Amino acid sequence: MAGILPAVANDGEQYHGKLTCFVILACMMAAMGGLIFGYDIGISGGVTSIEPFLKKFFHEVYIKMREDKEISNYCKFDSHLLTSFTSSLYVAGLFSSFFASSVTRAFGRKASILLGGANFLAGAALGGAASNIYMLILGRVLLGVGVGLANQAAPLYLSEMAPTKYRGGFNNSFQLSVNIGVLIANLVNYGTQKVKGGWGWRVSLAMAAVPASMLTLGALFLPDTPNSLIQRTNDHEKAKRMLQRVRGTDDVQAELDDLILASEIAKTIKHPFKNIIQRKYRPQLVMSIAIPFFQQVTGINVIAFYAPVLFRTIGLGESAALLSAVVTGSVAIATTTLSMLIVDKVGRRGLLIFGGIQMFVTQMIVGGLIGANLGDHGGVSKAIAFVILVMIGIYIAGFGLSWGPLGWLIPSEIFPMEIRSAGQSITVAVGLFFTFLIGQTFLSMLCHFKYGIFFFFGVWVAIMTTFVYFLLPETKNLPIEKMDRVWREHWFWKRIVGTENNEVTIKVEEA
Repeated sequence: MAGILPAVANDGEQYHGKLTCFVILACMMAAMGGLIFGYDIGISGGVTSIEPFLKKFFHEVYIKMREDKEISNYCKFDSHLLTSFTSSLYVAGLFSSFFASSVTRAFGRKASILLGGANFLAGAALGGAASNIYMLILGRVLLGVGVGLANQAAPLYLSEMAPTKYRGGFNNSFQLSVNIGVLIANLVNYGTQKVKGGWGWRVSLAMAAVPASMLTLGALFLPDTPNSLIQRTNDHEKAKRMLQRVRGTDDVQAELDDLILASEIAKTIKHPFKNIIQRKYRPQLVMSIAIPFFQQVTGINVIAFYAPVLFRTIGLGESAALLSAVVTGSVAIATTTLSMLIVDKVGRRGLLIFGGIQMFVTQMIVGGLIGANLGDHGGVSKAIAFVILVMIGIYIAGFGLSWGPLGWLIPSEIFPMEIRSAGQSITVAVGLFFTFLIGQTFLSMLCHFKYGIFFFFGVWVAIMTTFVYFLLPETKNLPIEKMDRVWREHWFWKRIVGTENNEVTIKVEEA
């Protein structure tokens, strides 16, 4: 255990606490919500490049890939039905994220995580047993409900439980779990595509039940966050005992007082979704929309969903394409781990700007290489394919350092308690909507834009990096219930929210 970790609030108060084993274990379990999300991303992209799966459910794509010699390299996988398989999950997740806001607010973060794991478990069973496209899509919908619930609650849980000084690192564990899930899925796909008899894809889909079971069972033992206990039960003594256990010290009164004040303010808000559009919450609302939107238009889910398809487009074989996806998945894990270690020292803005520049440069190089070397027919040389793979790896490293983990971290820490569940639901819904939109249109975009698809996403990376430089304040090492300070001191946002403290003065009873 570490020593005392003071976190200075804006009024000079200090929070005290230790980095306890209790909070580490609780946060590790909550981060499993990212594991189910990542596993699905990796599996859906992998099975859509496995020929027996395509032959059974998407026969038109299989025929184009195997027999149509006239069709462009860029258009072999262009099928709205195929993209519907991938993107149906995200439509379901979008709608369930709004339902998750009510569950999280009324029953706590733990309840949403538990329901998310259970729905994902049911979807895994249905997908593995699918005998027709309707069963396959229904299974995806159940998976989507699970993802929507877990993605809404898990980042909030992590940010509320973590000590202020280490909040960034703890929250980034969610994205690390996503990357681990993607890597595991790619390894599973690499193994199952070799299964004789062509039924290996069933194992890939059904194996989603493993992380889902871990999340569901683990959620049963998760403690509720002190923030949630105060908000839902008004039992200050119970919340204080939990806070003492989480922080590993009896000296928690300063933090408890801030939680009680935030809870009292939250109770004056009856309609969070209506109140979040007020002027005083304008910066948080903008970020709840802009950050998940930008996270998706980096183009990362193009790589994550369709990496094997993309690698096959440039001429790699089935096994080589899946193995390449494993390599890039390993890069994502390594760089996200690095981000966990440095985010609370370097800060959020620095990583986002550095990662954005890295992603922009590599996307321009990949687009140029494919444009110069890959025509509508044939492939590229092994040397060019290797260089493209390396560039994509560097691009993924940039995302793993920056927009991958920080796209979850920043929204989860900027909302005041009274709009926190609503704000996180908007964040998840926007992210899932654009994940759906890109997932549904990418294969058509690849067919029509060809190598220009990388330039398209590269322009968005340039725009979002500029946005961060001018409009995103630094949020490291500031207590989550004191986050309004960053907007009141920012050169632009203070014009919107003012420079005075907007908190409602409420008489707080002694805990």
